[in-house]
Amino acid sequence: MTPVRVLAVASEVYPLVKTGGLADVAGALPVALKAQGVEMRTLLPGYPDVIRLLSGTEELRRWPDYFGGPGRLLAGSHAGLDLFVLDVPHLYARPGNPYVTTDGVDWADNGARFAALSRVAADIGHGLVPAFVPDVVHAHDWQAGLAPAYLHYDNRPRPGTVMTIHNMAYQGKFAPELIGSIGLPWHAFNVNELEYFGGISFLKAGLRLADRITTVSPTYAKEIQSDEGGMGLGGLLRERSNVLSGILNGIDTEVWNPQTDPHIAYRFGAEDLTFRAANKAVLQQQFNLDCSDEAPLLGVISRLSWQKGLDLLMEAIPTILREGMQLALLGSGDRDLQDGYQAAARANPGRIGVVIGYDEILAHLIQAGSDALIVPSRFEPCGLTQLCALRYGAVPIVSRVGGLEDTIVDIGEADASGHDATGFKFAPVTADALAGTLRKANIAFHDKLTWRRLQRSGLATDVSWRDRAGDYAALYRGLMAARA
Repeated sequence: MTPVRVLAVASEVYPLVKTGGLADVAGALPVALKAQGVEMRTLLPGYPDVIRLLSGTEELRRWPDYFGGPGRLLAGSHAGLDLFVLDVPHLYARPGNPYVTTDGVDWADNGARFAALSRVAADIGHGLVPAFVPDVVHAHDWQAGLAPAYLHYDNRPRPGTVMTIHNMAYQGKFAPELIGSIGLPWHAFNVNELEYFGGISFLKAGLRLADRITTVSPTYAKEIQSDEGGMGLGGLLRERSNVLSGILNGIDTEVWNPQTDPHIAYRFGAEDLTFRAANKAVLQQQFNLDCSDEAPLLGVISRLSWQKGLDLLMEAIPTILREGMQLALLGSGDRDLQDGYQAAARANPGRIGVVIGYDEILAHLIQAGSDALIVPSRFEPCGLTQLCALRYGAVPIVSRVGGLEDTIVDIGEADASGHDATGFKFAPVTADALAGTLRKANIAFHDKLTWRRLQRSGLATDVSWRDRAGDYAALYRGLMAARA
């Protein structure tokens, strides 16, 4: 295999910093690519936790004034990841969430913060670090969207560029006045380049100017070319459909492994699911639910938002109660949804349990102990929780959208490759359709042979990065060949 060097650019990377699935992908893909002959180093901002956890730190470059204050480019590693870190304290040395204040409001200088990340990515692409000159710069989501733009407007020999969309809903929109202060040319402010409804969009910049565009499932790649799914950028994506592809996400099967998982009460393997019942009992205790092996326990690990369909699940609570099911929900988000689920838990003790927030240990226990995992999203680029569910024998109940459509085989179907059913899918994405599917799942749960077949088919599904990493490696090599 031809060796390939790739600079990945991401605003979050697990296990250093995580707010969502982007971090999981950015953390797992570099490791999986090693077997494909791809050397990937990841550039991320120097948030306090990143600086604290970085080991083998080496200062590569120092600037007296980088986007308004002193800055450094560091190299180091953590958890098997080779990293570049942009240490610019006036932009990144802030507590908590990388994107918003403690009040949940976007940092006012997010435009400058992530333009700075993209600018140094472009400079590394041009050879700022002689020991690592990448063949490809791979930008993830809007926070890295200006990396292909800087490389384009620098008008110099450059590496190939890839832009990956993890969620079209987040587009990095800012006032046009930002252009001058971040070093982009004013002639780029037009509808065919950076201009977006009177402002600029970092995501649009990446989608317009990258050599290749990927997103995280084949179905989502089709959905975002529609006016509705493209959220204002569908026309651009239709125009560039010849360079757009969908590559499914995988999960880190070392982190998510029920045979070795330190976060679950009882470990188990695919050959013997006996200990799932013991994990279920512990999960019921954690959520103050009645201890019952015969009550189907539904798990949810999610942001509480309209996108994730958690309002639809709330409407389906009467069905859950009538069917004798239980619900264990872990998540946070929309205040009305948080209040609504907490009220439902108070009104139905022993049947509904709710924990507001995110807890990695509890998330693992939900996968290991729930009978089914619900993902009722209105749109879902890929989704990772349903992949973890397959790995742990929790049967997914999902909407027929995006990566959920691509990763779950409905109980009434076999996929094109002949794979057996692994879960339940519903459409349209309505409360009534969800309720009907919950009733169907309840019937299947009480047919022990049917339920065990669903579990075993899920456990036999390859949810790792192995094949997906090969797809990325082929994309990089194809891009290099096209640019040769």
